[in-house]
Amino acid sequence: MAAHNELGKFGEEFAVAFLQNKGYEILETNWTFQKAEIDIIAKKENTLAIVEVKTRSSLDFGLPQDFVKPKKIQLLVKAVNEYVLSNDLDVEVRFDIIAIHKEGQEFKIEHLEDAFYHF
Repeated sequence: MAAHNELGKFGEEFAVAFLQNKGYEILETNWTFQKAEIDIIAKKENTLAIVEVKTRSSLDFGLPQDFVKPKKIQLLVKAVNEYVLSNDLDVEVRFDIIAIHKEGQEFKIEHLEDAFYHF
């Protein structure tokens, strides 16, 4: 596996553990619909958190969350609509980003709730 794939997998596992520690129930990881992939679908109370995980080995090229582009957001919205309908869910939906980057010898994590809105 390429180093960037390993970093991404590590980031997603780190994000899952982080969310579980904050009381979220992880419903799905790497859930796909057509061309879209949702990294994490988590639930806390009546809120479904659709989480995009971005992991970077440094901040040299910008913040991890800056790499979530409008096309990706459109794909996520389409996918989550399908997920909610196919599972007959009555929940609030929120789009989050978990940004992870390496600082020295450790990784820092930032959970951005309501990071973007569907359009």
